[in-house]
Amino acid sequence: CGSNELYKINSVIVANVDGTDSVNIDVAVHLDGDDRFYLAKTVAVPADSTLVVIGKDSPIYLEEGDELEARASADNDADICVSYEQLDDA
Repeated sequence: CGSNELYKINSVIVANVDGTDSVNIDVAVHLDGDDRFYLAKTVAVPADSTLVVIGKDSPIYLEEGDELEARASADNDADICVSYEQLDDA
């Protein structure tokens, strides 16, 4: 998040786009500084499946300097969709 910004993360959905193999995903919030908190850690997403990491009923908020991180165990095997609202934090 940039200066004077607040992001409300409404949903995070990961899709395995590989038609054959499972893929492991990590999704974390990296707070301003060195703190990292995993929302999903080494979660297997089967071939041609999706995983809802954050749903609309449990949003999270990112403040200035915070980051949302995502990793997959195989290149080009996972897509991520993030729905968010940008709020003014001034």
